[in-house]
Amino acid sequence: MHDIRAIRENPAAFDRDLERRGLSPLSAELVALDDARKGAVSAAQANQERRNALAKEIGAAKKARDEARAAELMAEVARLKEEGPGLEAAQTQAGKILDERLAAIPNRPNAEVPEGADEHGNVEYRSFEATRPHLAAGRQHFELGEATGLMDFEAAARLSGSRFVVLKGQLARLERALGQFMLDLHTQEHGYTEVAPPVLVRDEAMFGTAQLPKFRDDQFAAGDGFWLIPTAEVPLTNLVRESILTEDELPLRFTALTPCFRAEAGAAGRDTRGMLRQHQFSKVELVSITAPDKSAEEHERMLACAEAVLKKLDLTYRVMTLCTGDMGFASQKTYDIEVWVPGQETYREISSCSVCGDFQARRMNARYRGKDRGVNFVHTLNGSGVAVGRALIAVMENYQNPDGSVTIPSVLQPYMGGLNRIEGPAS
Repeated sequence: MHDIRAIRENPAAFDRDLERRGLSPLSAELVALDDARKGAVSAAQANQERRNALAKEIGAAKKARDEARAAELMAEVARLKEEGPGLEAAQTQAGKILDERLAAIPNRPNAEVPEGADEHGNVEYRSFEATRPHLAAGRQHFELGEATGLMDFEAAARLSGSRFVVLKGQLARLERALGQFMLDLHTQEHGYTEVAPPVLVRDEAMFGTAQLPKFRDDQFAAGDGFWLIPTAEVPLTNLVRESILTEDELPLRFTALTPCFRAEAGAAGRDTRGMLRQHQFSKVELVSITAPDKSAEEHERMLACAEAVLKKLDLTYRVMTLCTGDMGFASQKTYDIEVWVPGQETYREISSCSVCGDFQARRMNARYRGKDRGVNFVHTLNGSGVAVGRALIAVMENYQNPDGSVTIPSVLQPYMGGLNRIEGPAS
């Protein structure tokens, strides 16, 4: 959500930021809507102020026993009272129109974000090479999983349709192990507080993190005013909605392992085989709530926490700074971590870490009181720490053996009861 006062103070800067995102200038339209809102507010206030003044005049006329004048003034009050509801409704409607327009505009990119129209404009920030021998090519995860009988897409399709999977036995345990490993790492070494949030949320929560209204078609409505969460970012960030924190409480750092649900409305024909793009998947989410002057530093810290997962799993990856045309709606700046998947012989996104500034905080009315006693909006950040299903894919493909078995990374073996290998198909 944007601050109309900031837009009015520097409309040219606002329009330049929108142009960097490939959008047309909007400041003139927004200022006009704000002028209309201010006009409606002024009209309603003038009506009330006139009625207050008339009340005093009526009192004076009655005191002077000027009944004719009193009657004339009372008639004007009656007329103003009749106009009042309409003026108040116009004020409410003008504010609603402005708010809806502001809510539909994406966040402004930070100055250092590279410009570009799509993913081809992203810039590599840094990379990590696994200490293990780097597999340049190999079988894809679904080929390995289906051969063992532990990954079943046909059974999932009978249950739920396409873009679902049933994991069994050691693969199901490996997915669970990955999630538990990540939670332990982030809580024990990175200082995040584990949260077990609801996976059903209401409109207000989805609006607060900007899934609604723009991305309604990407979400799963659960009925009775509920939505299935597309990511734990939604409930975790909204933990501070409609609150005023103290500066001493910041930063707040939350993590959660939850199922996530996405309609993938725009993904027809993309990644139809395997687990890369599912309607339901598990993810460990990281959320930070900070003071404005600490958010850039927190962004780098969050990225390092997500990278630590892949380093401990000894997986090759690269970090990309997303360009203005590839960033998410609520983001000021985003880093994507892309892990090497030899089955596709390419890098695929496994984590996205974003700083949102006060964009979400304004939508949630989440604030903090500084040491100077002033009240300001917090800054919010979110990131995957990391996507569990995609981590499973990366482990399977990078740790595959010629016989179809998969070696368990050493950091996961304690979570697997000491098991060090998922056996390949029986000969």
